[in-house]
Amino acid sequence: MTNQMNKDSKIYIAGHRGMVGSAIMRKLQQEGYTNLITRTSAELDLRDQNAVTNFFSAEKPEYVFLAAAKVGGIVANNTYRAEFLYDNLQIQNNIIHSSHVYGVKKLMFLGSSCIYPKMAPQPLKEDALLTGLLEPTNEPYAIAKIAGIKMCDAYRAQYGCNYISVMPTNLYGYNDNYHPQNSHVLPALIRRFHEAKEQGAPSVTIWGSGSPLREFLFADDLAEACYYLMQHYDEAGFINIGSGKEISIKDLALLIKDIVGYSGNIEFDASKPDGTPRKLMDVSKLAEKGWTYKTELKEGIQLAYADFLNKHKG
Repeated sequence: MTNQMNKDSKIYIAGHRGMVGSAIMRKLQQEGYTNLITRTSAELDLRDQNAVTNFFSAEKPEYVFLAAAKVGGIVANNTYRAEFLYDNLQIQNNIIHSSHVYGVKKLMFLGSSCIYPKMAPQPLKEDALLTGLLEPTNEPYAIAKIAGIKMCDAYRAQYGCNYISVMPTNLYGYNDNYHPQNSHVLPALIRRFHEAKEQGAPSVTIWGSGSPLREFLFADDLAEACYYLMQHYDEAGFINIGSGKEISIKDLALLIKDIVGYSGNIEFDASKPDGTPRKLMDVSKLAEKGWTYKTELKEGIQLAYADFLNKHKG
């Protein structure tokens, strides 16, 4: 069923300015793909069904990487619950349906590890989906992403569409979001240690106990996996993409502190919530398909911090 992408195949990357989309775009360019289509959100509002229909009608892409989403950390997810549900459902509904109507050969939908039940056994295996209740704080985002997986499967079952879904673990890398209110834990720590260093602050306080375990993958490694799977994977359901390695928030903070060169203390505010105690992906299915990650955490954070410094001068 695999439709091999040619170097001149018309490929649409939805969300090409985000961390994931930009990494996929870099990978395709490195591999010599020349016919990449992109639209900024100002040029094309993916929530607008007519606009998306017109775009697909005019451009007729052959391959689609659906990396566009409204994303944010725990606070943003919990605060903008309606937006996270509405925007993400609209984006994926419009792109997946238009891909079917206008004959896209293959589509990849990118989800998130938050789709798993809060108390699912660790490491998280693909078959744990929908076996329990979700983490309440990011349930709207998770529900949207689960709907996206199921939509790809439904279009595959009913129309024979070759639509695949991948579930990345926590990502970091170039073009990450360092916004003070709605960034994820790793970029948030980079920013906070950097600012504490600049200001000569005596300590940095981190929410929670520091004991939760998290897994991280460099976004360019994710792009490598997506490129690989677009050529070698054609199944219903979805496949986890991660490193299969975990680190405590405390050890992560110490690592980032060291890379940034901050010399003050780290304090943990145990009165604040920890979130899920552990979140590790089972990546054995991916390994069986022949792919494993390359970039170790220390090296990846060094690259991410250099990118942060480059973009946040002054």
